[in-house]
Amino acid sequence: MRRNDREVTDPAKIREIIAACDCCRLGLCDEGRAYIVPLDFGFADCQGRYAFYFHGAREGRKADLIRKTGWAAFEMDCGHEWVRGETAWQTTSRFRSVMGGGPVTLLETEAEKRTGLLAILAHATGRDQWELGQAALEKTLVFRLDVEELTCKVHL
Repeated sequence: MRRNDREVTDPAKIREIIAACDCCRLGLCDEGRAYIVPLDFGFADCQGRYAFYFHGAREGRKADLIRKTGWAAFEMDCGHEWVRGETAWQTTSRFRSVMGGGPVTLLETEAEKRTGLLAILAHATGRDQWELGQAALEKTLVFRLDVEELTCKVHL
């Protein structure tokens, strides 16, 4: 990171920023070209090691690329605000962002899928008690990105 003065390393602050984000952009590689898709997400924090959960259709470009590469990058941000200055050089933007990457695993068992879907729902709604129908568990692709690389940056 070029601007070390904007780097965040405090685990509590990183978790706070992740929790404030409502979209995670997943970056996949498609024959040397970037494919980026915005997704709803949920997350688990196990002593500073994050797992991000996502869902989608069982078939399609995203699913195919996950099966093919098994790796993804991610980016999420929040707190956007333009600060207008008297000159162009004094104009800036405020933000908080987290990015990184790691291996992606397609979740196969009902228990794994349930964990992932409940994490997504909890993050999106603040509610962690949901009934998940058997048909939804069978038809939905649920996958997990285990974060191996993570950087967090804040410009306030």
